Order: sequence, then structure tokens, then C-alpha cells
Amino acid sequence: MRPPFRVSVIGGSREEEPFLAEVRGLGSLMAREGWTVVCGGLGGVMEAIARGVRESGGEVIGILPGPDPREGNPWLSTVVATGLGQGRNLLVVMNGDAVVALGGKNGTLSEIGHALALGRRVFGWRTWELPGVERVEEPRILIERLKELFASDAEL
Repeated sequence: MRPPFRVSVIGGSREEEPFLAEVRGLGSLMAREGWTVVCGGLGGVMEAIARGVRESGGEVIGILPGPDPREGNPWLSTVVATGLGQGRNLLVVMNGDAVVALGGKNGTLSEIGHALALGRRVFGWRTWELPGVERVEEPRILIERLKELFASDAEL
């Protein structure tokens, strides 16, 4: 039996409401699909997605930049402290079957670059518009696109 699909979620650490509320809702939708979420484990989009997933009974892996696992947000189910700083961005995207970019600035841009270099499918909602990033207009469409991708499994 195949383990649950993993979705790496990347995005800004300084996003504001109501966007973060929408991200929490997206996390809830991902949990209902049974997907495990992988994120950077800190605040902003990372905390919002983790909260949405956990409140709906899902699992979230937080890959932290620092060496202290206590630095992770309180919604993580599994914490991986790396001590790698921004180098952990590669680990975040490497550990997902697909990548979802939500908002963000330069850190998110670097993660998108890593994901594309690894051949991961990248979906973007309110983020960088770049070749290789499949833009979606709302969370429900994003979930449908991920379901289509995971149903084909051959593209992963």
C-alpha cells in the first residue's frame, strides 16, 4: 500500500489575514484528502497551513532552519530541526510529491527554483508568476488539480 501523498507547502512568513484564514481552510481541505503536508515549520503561511491540517485531523511535518525543535509552530505533528538555515528549503520541496506556493517573497522564490530543478509539479496561488508554476485561482481548484495529479501517479 502506498503511503499518503505528501504536499510541500511553501510561502511567506509575514502574510496577513484574511489570506492566512484562507490558507487554514486549504490546510483543512488537504487533511480531508488524507495528504501529509510538509512545510518550513515556522510562522505565517507555514503556521496557517499546519493549523488547518491539524484542526482537521491531518499530519504536518515541519522542517526547521534552526537546530532547536522547539522553534517550530505549535501545530506541527512532526518536527525536523536541521541547523541548515535557508538550506532547509531544498529539504522542504524534496519531501513532497507536489509543491504548493502560497504568497511569499525571496525565500519562496528559492523554494520554487529548487522544486522545478527537482522536477516537482509546482502549483501557485497568489505567488510568483513564473514559467513552470501552474497558477490556480482558489483553494478548491488547487485541491482538484492535486487530486488529478495524484490519480495519475505516473507523473510523480
